[in-house]
Amino acid sequence: MSVRRVALLTAGGLAPCLSSSVGGLIERYTEIAPEVEIIGYRNGYAGLLAGDHLDVTPEIREKAPLLHNFGGSPIGNSRVKLTNVADCVRRGLVKEGQDPLKVAAEQLTKDGVQVLHTIGGDDTNTTAADLAAYLHENGYELTVVGLPKTIDNDVVPIRQSLGAWTAAEQGAVFARNVIAEHSSNLRMLIVHEVMGRNCGWLTAATAAKYREWVTTQQYAGFGNEQNTWDVHAVFVPELDIDIEAEATRLRAQMDATGAVNIFLSEGAGVDSIVAEMTARGEEPAKDAFGHVKLDTINPGQWFAQQFAEKLGAEKVLVQKSGYFSRAAAANSEDLRLIKGMVDLAVESALARVSGVIGHDEEQDNRLRAIEFPRIRGGKPFDTGQAWFGELLGAIGQEKGKPVSTSH
Repeated sequence: MSVRRVALLTAGGLAPCLSSSVGGLIERYTEIAPEVEIIGYRNGYAGLLAGDHLDVTPEIREKAPLLHNFGGSPIGNSRVKLTNVADCVRRGLVKEGQDPLKVAAEQLTKDGVQVLHTIGGDDTNTTAADLAAYLHENGYELTVVGLPKTIDNDVVPIRQSLGAWTAAEQGAVFARNVIAEHSSNLRMLIVHEVMGRNCGWLTAATAAKYREWVTTQQYAGFGNEQNTWDVHAVFVPELDIDIEAEATRLRAQMDATGAVNIFLSEGAGVDSIVAEMTARGEEPAKDAFGHVKLDTINPGQWFAQQFAEKLGAEKVLVQKSGYFSRAAAANSEDLRLIKGMVDLAVESALARVSGVIGHDEEQDNRLRAIEFPRIRGGKPFDTGQAWFGELLGAIGQEKGKPVSTSH
C-alpha cells in the first residue's frame, strides 16, 4: 500500500536534534515524495490521544530549513506511556475505562496516517512499537519509523544518538562560566551536574570537551592559572566512587589552589541516595515510566555534602547544565548525523519498513532500520575507551572499579 499521509511526533525530554529532525523530514519528503501529506501531533503522545495536530502547508514546507537554526521542538513534547493506563487517566489524557492504545489507534485511523515518525528515546520508540503491534492485531497496518533522540547516548544497539554531541559541546560552554566562580571565594567547591540517568557518556564527553578548551588557552599568571580552571574529578554511574580516597586527593588540590571542579553524572550515586531516603521512610517520586525523578533527589547536592567538609570548602556551588545543553540547536556534527538518519527514515517509510534508524553496533555499525524488539535504553558508557582513560589520567584520578556492566 502506498504512503499517502505521514505523521510526525516528538516526545520525552528535549535534545538538540528535535527541531532539525522535524525540519529535515519535511524537507526530504518534499524533495522525493511531495505528494505525501504531513501532519505533526502536538506535544507528543498527548496530542495524538487528543487528536491535536498541525498540518504541514506549502508555506511550512518552504520554510522547513529554518528549523535547523533552533533548539526545542516546533510541535512540542510530553512524557506519556500509552500502556500506563492509570497515569493517562490521572492526567486527563483518556477517560476512565478507555484504553490509551485503542484511543491512539483510532485517532491514527481517523487521521488516515500510514506512517508515524517518532523522534525520541527508547521509551518513545518502544511505546510506538506497542502502538504498531496493537494496530496490526486489529487489522490496521501502521509503519513506525523512529529517530533516536537522547543526550545520554544510551540506546541499545545504536552507536550514536542524535543530539548527544551538541549537548556535550554546550555543557562545556556552560562550564566555562560556572567554573569562573572559583575566583569568588577562598576555598571553592564547584559541582557541575550533567544529565545521564544510567549512562555517564555525556558527563565524560562534556568534561573532555571542556578540558579541550582549558588546555588550548593561554594563561596570564597573576592568579590566572590552568590548574584552577581545570577538571579535577569526573564521576559516572558505571564506576565505583571511593569517596574517602577521592576526598584525600581533592583535599590536596583544594589546599594548593583553593579550587576543586567536579563533573558529576546525575545518575552517579542514585542507589545510595534512594537507600538513604528509604531508610528515612521517604519514597522517591517517579515518572510515568517508573524512573526516579532525579530532579527531586538532587544528586549534585548529595555529593557536595559528602565532599564539602572533607575538602574544607568555604563555599559550595552546584550547577546543572542539563536544561541549557539539551535545548540548544544542533551543531555541525549532529546536523550531518541527522541528515543521514532522516534520509534513511524517509526511504524506510516509503518502503513500509518499520524500525529505529541508527548505526547498528551489532551489525558492523551499518546505518539501518533497527528492529523494535532490539531497542532498549540504559546502555552503559564504555569506560574502557582510550579517550576516557586519557582524561582520567590527565587529571590524576584513579579509574575505579566498574559498578555493573549493565543497567
